[in-house]
Parts: sequence; C-alpha cells; structure tokens
Amino acid sequence: MKNQVNIENEWRFVLEEYFETPEFKTLTDFVKQEYQTKTIYPKSEDIFRAFWETSFSKVKVVILGQDPYHGVNQAHGLSFSVQNGVKLPPSLQNIYKEIQTEFEIKKDFGNGNLLPWTKQGVFLLNSVLTVEAASPASHQGKGWEQFTDLVIQKLSDKRENLVFMLWGNFAKSKENLINSNKHLVLKATHPSPFSAYNGFFGCNHFKLANEYLVKTGQKEIEW
Repeated sequence: MKNQVNIENEWRFVLEEYFETPEFKTLTDFVKQEYQTKTIYPKSEDIFRAFWETSFSKVKVVILGQDPYHGVNQAHGLSFSVQNGVKLPPSLQNIYKEIQTEFEIKKDFGNGNLLPWTKQGVFLLNSVLTVEAASPASHQGKGWEQFTDLVIQKLSDKRENLVFMLWGNFAKSKENLINSNKHLVLKATHPSPFSAYNGFFGCNHFKLANEYLVKTGQKEIEW
C-alpha cells in the first residue's frame, strides 16, 4: 500500500506504518472511488502537496485548516491557499489584513498562492485533504482526520520548537496532540468574516511566531 502513496520521502518514512493499516486502505479506496465518479478537489496529484512542499525536517510553523476549498480552481493542496489568478477567499483576505497590521506592510491581495510560505517551512495542513465540488465537509469523517492527527502528533513528538497556529474551535480541538512544553501553540478565533473580529484580528500570531523562531535559533518567516 505504501508504494501507492504519492508522498515525499521524509514524510513516508515517518508515516509508513500507518500506510499499511486497514484504516488507511479504507480511506484510499473511498478517495479513489470519489475521484472516478465525481468532481473532487484538489487534483489528485495535489492531495499531498503540503508534504511535498515542506518536508518533515524543514517544518517550522504549522497552520491547520479544516478541509480544502470546494470552488473551481481554488484548492491546490495547501490550507488557506488558492491557485494563481483566483480571487482571495474571505478568510485569506483577513489573514492578509492581519499580516499588514502586524508588520505595517502591503500584501498583494491579487495573489493568494501561499507557496512562498511553504518554501520557508510553513506547513499548510488541512485536517481533511479532499472535498467534493460545491459540497463543503463532504469528506469529513472518512478517515482523513486519523491520518492528519497522526501527522500533527509525529511533528510534536519528533521535532522541537515548532509553532502551531490553531484558528477556530476545530483547530483548537487538536491542541491535545501537541506538547506545549516543546512547542509554541498560538490560538485564536477563525479568520472567517463570521469570527475574525472576535479574536483573530489583533492576535499578533505572525509576529509572535517570528519572535519565537528567532529566540530558538531559527530564521523568521517572510510573511
């Protein structure tokens, strides 16, 4: 089974035991069937994009999303990120606004592709890695959560001095997977328009992350 998983080699080594479990086979059988019969996002080759762009040893910051965007040409395997030329979703607009405020810089609201972050060690992980078109949360409860929970746990156990950004109640529910004695856990409301003004704006997470990275001998992120 593991040889059929298109995932970067460092991550494969860390997760290989799970790829042999009946639970993962059930998940992959479901996902394959969905791609054959429905419109599913992201493209199948981008399911594990976050893992390819940020290898296990290079992760410095983890930003946890819930499931991929379900609109045309949006999702490409990175949480909160959209493909080039796609209008910024409201949550990403608010993320950019917060960064502008914290660093007093001007973000390009015409470009929502967060690939440059991944190259610096920002691991953009969704808890669920696939979704049916125009049907949010359609692949929740199918097994992805067990896989991505393991990913979070492995990062917590095997790495040190990471920053975990947990936005919204769903992301905050993953806090029990993270050893806060070894890592910095930052929590706030979700950046969606429904909650951003209740604690996301003014959270200062991006500055706090950089301060922690520098303090622990790491290079800060150019947000």
